[in-house]
Amino acid sequence: MTIEPDTKDWTWVLESVCPECGFDARAFTVADLAPTVEANAEGWVRVLAGAGVDQRPEPAVWSPLEYACHVRDVHRVFAERVLLMLAEDDPAFANWDQDTTAVEDRYDLQDPAVVSRELLEAAGAMAAAYRSVPAPEWGRTGRRSNGSVFTVDTLGRYHLHDVVHHLHDVGFDARSATRAAYDDDAGDYARATATPTDGLLVAVERFVARLPPGARILEIGSGSGRDAAALGAAGVSVRPTDVTPAFVAGLRAQGHLADQLDPLVDDLADPAAPDRPYDGVWANASLLHVDRSLLSVVLGRLAGATRPEGLLWLSVKEGDGDGWSTHGTVAAARLFTYWREEPLRGVLDRAGWDVIEVAHEQGPGDEQPWLDVVAVRR
Repeated sequence: MTIEPDTKDWTWVLESVCPECGFDARAFTVADLAPTVEANAEGWVRVLAGAGVDQRPEPAVWSPLEYACHVRDVHRVFAERVLLMLAEDDPAFANWDQDTTAVEDRYDLQDPAVVSRELLEAAGAMAAAYRSVPAPEWGRTGRRSNGSVFTVDTLGRYHLHDVVHHLHDVGFDARSATRAAYDDDAGDYARATATPTDGLLVAVERFVARLPPGARILEIGSGSGRDAAALGAAGVSVRPTDVTPAFVAGLRAQGHLADQLDPLVDDLADPAAPDRPYDGVWANASLLHVDRSLLSVVLGRLAGATRPEGLLWLSVKEGDGDGWSTHGTVAAARLFTYWREEPLRGVLDRAGWDVIEVAHEQGPGDEQPWLDVVAVRR
């Protein structure tokens, strides 16, 4: 069955959040483009390794294989456009009929293994094109035949939405893959992270010193229970939560009244006192798995569950874009979102938090550096 052509003008995604996939182009800097494109391609590799990827979910909806072919070709077309914009002044882009290409190139009959390899190569070339852009050149322009004008910057974010949106179309969820990775190796991870570092104990002490006596804290991503124990020993009441079932089971085995909770979608109210907001939120090395476009949503929900003047402790890895990693005691790949200080400050501000301080900390050995944030709820 022929697919109905998509004739919508999607340029509005540069100014508004996409209601279907949640992509927020405003959350991305130009430094995020290349690594996020590469991480997205790794997601497609996982999709194409599955069974039945050549089967359409409905007669008029592309199969995952067809979507992957399209994404591969999107990378190729947009890499050409970026390089053209760098070589010429305000070039006009050649028309590309994506629907005709899908039919003529028989996307439906292509080999998933070949497409997987070609998509990785095309994404790599696309990322290389972004990395080649000199800082003063991101404002260079180009235009489509319909009159839409892009800079290299806006074209990059428009392109990124396209490939992110299609990974959403085929049902791939990086958060679920990351959660499953932790679930598989929860015991090893918990044992490896059970002992608090001196730096963590100092952070807990400073955080608790800002809180009133008897403060109630919502912890997001309790993991091994190490931080919950340190916070409790420092004199506050903690509600430990985690999105990973195996971590929650381990916490309960230790005697914690822990809950499985996803801060993006679940009710955050305290079961012990549903009408009382929390005095603070502790999110140490947990929200670094939240999609860049969705962190403001999560932080806004946490602000809504916290009293005015309540505190937030947040730590994320410092860097650009996204990246899949298999380091440490977790064997399967996990997707991390990296942040720089200024964009992170902006997200916190939009979510209702005033930043008190941001510390730049080097992880052990050659590990990625960290941003440690203390903020207060407006």
